[in-house]
Amino acid sequence: MRPQFRPLDDRDAEAVIGLSLLAWAPVFASIEQALGSEIYGRLYPDGWRASQRQAVRAVCASQEKRVWVAEVDGTPVGFVAVELHPESSLGEIHMLAVDPDHQGNGIGTALTEFALARIKDAGMAIAMVETGGDPGHAAARRTYEKAGYLHLPIARYFKNL
Repeated sequence: MRPQFRPLDDRDAEAVIGLSLLAWAPVFASIEQALGSEIYGRLYPDGWRASQRQAVRAVCASQEKRVWVAEVDGTPVGFVAVELHPESSLGEIHMLAVDPDHQGNGIGTALTEFALARIKDAGMAIAMVETGGDPGHAAARRTYEKAGYLHLPIARYFKNL
């Protein structure tokens, strides 16, 4: 079933936070495996869920970002946050998540296409999205590549001190 999209409203914040935590659990497990428990523990001393809960809440409350919810049968199943950078004519998909129970049904692709249309409608010339290179982000990379994004490899290094 194709999702319906609507702007985020106050009643959505907890549902969006909840589905994002479910969606990103495998991603953070992959990051921990890649970095090792010591560095990972220092990056997320209160646990990744506390950090992500705060990050998603901040995005939902942001005045600089626009957030849309994907619904199926009236239930939020995903969301996308977009930030526009008019000074560089760039629109950014800042955050995107799909409830694991609805992954694999094209909702991530639909959210990506919806966000790209909003970015283009806002007059931006370039769209950008960032995601991880670890195995936990493989599905996200496939979604963005399928949408026509070009991959620019960037190396980010961590060292325990």
